[in-house]
Amino acid sequence: MRRVPELISVAACVAMPVMADTAYVTCQTGDALSVIDLSAGQETARWQLPGKPAGVAVSAEAVFTVSADSKTVQRMHPGTGTVEAAKTLEGGPVGIALDPARNRLFVSDWYSARIWVLAAPDLTVLQQLVVGAAPAGLALSPDGRFLASADKEADQASVFDAQTLEPLHRISVGTRPFGLSFAPDGRLFVANVGTNDVTVADPATGVVLATIPVGDRPYGVAFAQGHAFVTNQYDGTVSVIDLETLTVTKTLSVGEYPEGIDATPDQSRIVLANWFDNTVTIIDAGTQSVIEDVETCDGPRAFGAFILGEQQ
Repeated sequence: MRRVPELISVAACVAMPVMADTAYVTCQTGDALSVIDLSAGQETARWQLPGKPAGVAVSAEAVFTVSADSKTVQRMHPGTGTVEAAKTLEGGPVGIALDPARNRLFVSDWYSARIWVLAAPDLTVLQQLVVGAAPAGLALSPDGRFLASADKEADQASVFDAQTLEPLHRISVGTRPFGLSFAPDGRLFVANVGTNDVTVADPATGVVLATIPVGDRPYGVAFAQGHAFVTNQYDGTVSVIDLETLTVTKTLSVGEYPEGIDATPDQSRIVLANWFDNTVTIIDAGTQSVIEDVETCDGPRAFGAFILGEQQ
């Protein structure tokens, strides 16, 4: 049964320097962001972040967030949470992805079937890209060649040349795609919440390679050690997919209503946000077993790439 998380204090903890692998977890209900030291397994800071934040992208230089209610994108210092730039985008900003090589930021507009292209340093709007209805998740391929969006109400994924921003493909996927991500080998994995499956596609050709049944209402996808890990909201589980056979080899029980999911840069751990439990679950990617749950602020979403690695 769905529960409404209780509101809790969002008083900030003392900010700590970024030393080890760190998760920056946006908490939509609590209007806050939890900073979590993944090695220690504990929250080290909690930053106030009004406007119901959900989308997040991180780099060594900044943490970028999208607050849907206030329609605000913010750039914050990763060590202190100090707001360095903010931009109000009239529409329905939801998803976010960073292109660090070109110093650009992409933000999806749920209401107007477009992607804003922003300058990462000051959040100036540079360009707008046309996509299908209700774009949600955004992702950049590991080699920086492709940008993709999950167009939820169009049942498609839009793929662009990330250098020129020219449209390349509109790939028909399952029903109501929401989250998506590129595997290390470049294949695009799209989580379809309406058909309870994951579409695998080649972004270079636009060809669908496979459709993989997973759990109830898949949301996000992350990769580590030859496997894809998919959060299933309604099941409270993570489906583990072998990247060679494209079959589900294991299902892990996690918290209630898991959503955003990401991997540490060394692929040793998978981290996911449990929206209704106010926790993140840390998974050992090698043994594919749960290590621990860590408390967060209220209503964690972590929709995007939210882990900053020690070596970054």
